[in-house]
Amino acid sequence: MKTLLTPHSFPLAIVKAEPRIDSRLLAQHLGNQHKNVGELLEQHKTDFLELGVLRFETAKPIGEQGGRPEKFALLNEDQCYLLLTYSRNTPRTRQLKVRLVKAFGEARRAAVQHGAEYLPTYHQLHDELHALAAGSEHERHVHMNVNRLINKAVGIEAGQRSAIPMPAQSMLAVAQAVAVKAARGAPDHREGYQRIKSAMVALSAATLSLEAHPC
Repeated sequence: MKTLLTPHSFPLAIVKAEPRIDSRLLAQHLGNQHKNVGELLEQHKTDFLELGVLRFETAKPIGEQGGRPEKFALLNEDQCYLLLTYSRNTPRTRQLKVRLVKAFGEARRAAVQHGAEYLPTYHQLHDELHALAAGSEHERHVHMNVNRLINKAVGIEAGQRSAIPMPAQSMLAVAQAVAVKAARGAPDHREGYQRIKSAMVALSAATLSLEAHPC
């Protein structure tokens, strides 16, 4: 399970490519105790199941190192809105509805962008690396090392690619396109790696310069 932080700072859990939200977070934002939310989910369980699998997990309390593990639900978008429908329509609830609409909308747009921008450049890059490796026993490491270079240039950790917001996804796609161009025409994978490394250093420097001196 990965966490997608939207620009609206509402963390969504990505479960099998589907954005969901921790019921404990909903309780916090509603100003309720989580056990009350749990009782509501149990009381109307049949209704929630009509909108998808009601996924429950167990973990330590949010923000605590210790504490007794607690059961919580990871609700999909429709289940979230249903839960809020069953809650009192206070200003706090209405504000939460707006934030959820924005957060899930951002998650959908990020998923579309992932398929439209990230995946094509990803496959182009790794097809290029495959050709440069030419059957080398080290080909797997070539792909991994280039991915590390790109992650570093974009400023993300390993394993975060599918859960980064739209601006970072665009930057990732750009970095991969730059890497493809840098590697093209290299005589072998070693020279290709060095060219990509130089290109990522230049890209990072250009990005830092733009951030320091925005138009």
